[in-house]
Amino acid sequence: MSVLRFPLRQLRLVSLAALVCLAGGQGAHSQQVTNAGAPLPSSTAAVGAETASGFARYLEGLRPKARAKGVSDATFDRTIAGLTFNPRVAALDRGNLPVADNAPIPDFEPYRRKHIDASKIARGRAVYSANRALLTGIERDTGVPESIMVAIFGHETNYGTITGDFDLLRSLATLAYEGRRRELFEPELLAVMQMMQRGIPRERLVGSYAGAFGYPQFLPTVYLRDARDADGDGQPNIWSSQADALASIANYFVRAGWRKGEPWGVAVRVPAGFDRSEVVNRTVAPRCRRVFERHSRWLSMKEWQALGITTVSGNWPRGEIQASLLEPDGPGNTAYLLTGNYRAILDYNCSNFYALSVGLLADEVGR
Repeated sequence: MSVLRFPLRQLRLVSLAALVCLAGGQGAHSQQVTNAGAPLPSSTAAVGAETASGFARYLEGLRPKARAKGVSDATFDRTIAGLTFNPRVAALDRGNLPVADNAPIPDFEPYRRKHIDASKIARGRAVYSANRALLTGIERDTGVPESIMVAIFGHETNYGTITGDFDLLRSLATLAYEGRRRELFEPELLAVMQMMQRGIPRERLVGSYAGAFGYPQFLPTVYLRDARDADGDGQPNIWSSQADALASIANYFVRAGWRKGEPWGVAVRVPAGFDRSEVVNRTVAPRCRRVFERHSRWLSMKEWQALGITTVSGNWPRGEIQASLLEPDGPGNTAYLLTGNYRAILDYNCSNFYALSVGLLADEVGR
């Protein structure tokens, strides 16, 4: 996390740029972006003298804020030493614009087939099996299912194989100085300084262009808040310890309100002639409007069953569990009843495609 957020909750790292478009918003970290389209400036391209001097003045001006966060002057000097403005990062951020409200949303099924393939399922099951004792304990303590932790790990970084190679300090300093989203990136830059104050090595601070890093792709503020040491070595290491990464993902979901014993959702069939006007959601979400406006109003599983909805598996969650209906491919195709735990996944990355694919991958991994 990724992501990332508008406040922090909206800025998660999304592993694929398309997720941002599909979400109409952003989630717990920031987002990787491909280099398609217009050429981007080289990270080593010459930066004008005015930008360079302004950048240096801006960084020095952060010293009082860093002190207020517990960062010593010695650590502060180490963090800003040699930092230069990165024009490539600035260009990537300027290209990451909100999706128009009237932009068409594609069907989910092609995305599902591409992102929940046999390879990702098999690798997820291998991670699940290798960490089973640890995962069982974390689920017992937190209520977050083992398979959900593994599915996040898989979707964020393909089980640790794609974590980004941007210098976090340089990227976040550039984005904070550039100013378009300073209120978002300046706190993340200060959080990186806090991480170095706590002893995180400078060379470990690499990740996405927008500041997300490690196996779960946390932002620095999320790392400080949610990262956990599960392997007992004294430091939350989400860069190379699967145990720490999985425990940290679970801790994130506890804070996001995961409800123990409830599924994320269930695949269902909607009968022909179903009157969707009776279940229209008439509330307006305060964030990620394009994501939530596709959901129906809340009804209990028992009430949905009474309306003629049937589950694909034939099994129903407990009747009192509240759920909303989403038909990501339109009427006549597989639909989903989504619980409050689905909303916790959306907190990680506010995209229906992302959250659905995490839930479905988790189901496959846990079979």
